[in-house]
Amino acid sequence: MTKPERRDEIVRAALELIAEHGFHGAPMALIAERAGVGAGTIYRYFENKDVLINELYRGLEERIYPVITEGYVELKAFRGRFLHLGTALLRYFIKNPLDFRYLEQFHNSPYGVAFRREKLLGEREGCDVYHELFKEGVAQQVLKDVPLPLLFALSFGPLLAAARDHILGFIELDDALIARTIEACWDAVKR
Repeated sequence: MTKPERRDEIVRAALELIAEHGFHGAPMALIAERAGVGAGTIYRYFENKDVLINELYRGLEERIYPVITEGYVELKAFRGRFLHLGTALLRYFIKNPLDFRYLEQFHNSPYGVAFRREKLLGEREGCDVYHELFKEGVAQQVLKDVPLPLLFALSFGPLLAAARDHILGFIELDDALIARTIEACWDAVKR
């Protein structure tokens, strides 16, 4: 196995184990075992578990961004851009349940606090098309004039709950129900 393949196997094993068992249920030794490498090998690629966890997050964010923004710049209407991003994100989560489960854990843990703060305050470069869209919507008086964290909650809360319930088998999100879900998120934030 080449070095890039080893690193990829470590990342894949960590993603699977953390999504299945949480951060504390995925010790480095178990990650190494699942990846088929020695425990010490992980430390050649990642200084410690915290670095691995944060790198996993960054990698997922970099994979998601091009998916949700494909075709986005061509859209001129604000509502169309909002619906596009929400639909693309929900479909990504449905197609990639491990990614969703990891991201949900990350954002609801101490690891995610700094990233969320940077995103909400707009201190993070790139990969945050939502922050830009929400700022524009408030400035143009298209969206409710409420704090950005509330706009994020009203937009993502229902979307994340729907993705979670689909992944758990409680509902089946087809194209029509996805569209209705994103419309409901729009209704929650529009003026």
